Amino acid sequence: MTVNFQYVNTDVSETLSAITEEKLEKLADKFEFIIAAQVYFKHDNKDHNAGKICNIELSLPGPRIFAKSNKHNYELAVSETISDLTRQLKKRKETYKTH
Repeated sequence: MTVNFQYVNTDVSETLSAITEEKLEKLADKFEFIIAAQVYFKHDNKDHNAGKICNIELSLPGPRIFAKSNKHNYELAVSETISDLTRQLKKRKETYKTH
């Protein structure tokens, strides 16, 4: 699986990239049909309570899967986004089983 990172309005973080890639690899081991992932980290100065945004888009057969979360730190945003993607992937896997 190929993982591409983009940082918008924030500094590039190697540790954040490593944490995210590790979680995505676990997801790819569980759901072998994942081809690639696009990860966007954004900082929103207008949102004082949260403002740390993580968008992940997964490429796989059929339509792409997308999830987004906005938290007060990036690690929580990544965790929530991965859990949303896991839920969507389970639904997608169920449709593959019926065919």
